Amino acid sequence: MGFVFSDQMLGTFVPIVVYWLYSGIYILLGSFENYRLHSKEDELEKNVVSKSTVVRGVLLQQTIQAVVAILLFKVTGNDGEVETAPKSWLTIIIQFIVAMLVLDTWQYFIHRYMHQNKFLYKHIHSHHHRLVVPFAFGALYNHPLEGLLLDTIGGALSFLVSGMSSRVSIFFFSFATIKTVDDHCGLWIPGNPFHVFFRNNSAYHDFHHQLYGKAVYNVDGQL
Repeated sequence: MGFVFSDQMLGTFVPIVVYWLYSGIYILLGSFENYRLHSKEDELEKNVVSKSTVVRGVLLQQTIQAVVAILLFKVTGNDGEVETAPKSWLTIIIQFIVAMLVLDTWQYFIHRYMHQNKFLYKHIHSHHHRLVVPFAFGALYNHPLEGLLLDTIGGALSFLVSGMSSRVSIFFFSFATIKTVDDHCGLWIPGNPFHVFFRNNSAYHDFHHQLYGKAVYNVDGQL
């Protein structure tokens, strides 16, 4: 008798596995200098936080996210074993779109305000900008409070508002994970669909992380 993972277990841990696997691909691609937006020397000289600290920070955030996800599935009644009634493709597409709009809107305004508010930027959001030259597995490196507010609560809201099932959440949060890793990968890969379909791609985020680029949302609130 085989062991069956519940959709809730997969919805909790698959995005975490995807995060590290997808980051690993970009680490390998980063050995090709023609793909890099900055040299390895720039990465070592400009970043003011060690990679081991980044790893610990990301693991802390993912632990918090996993705990919240398990609690959310319990509260919403999506904590059964395996769902057997598949939803229509139209329903799934609508839920994806709604979830994307909720998550993107939430993160945009919270992120913007953290740049406008001098106190929040100095004590919270500046942690994320210690990566002046971003790299893939640093995508979720930030202050724990920001991680809770921006990503964990934002993800919970997108799940609740869209009404998606735990099975659909596996794919939605895996996609969201791939997108945020891609945004911070520090590479420009020819033919990458994220560069084609999204304006806020890796080049955009790279500029935003530069000491001059963070003025996109500066502390005075000017664009």
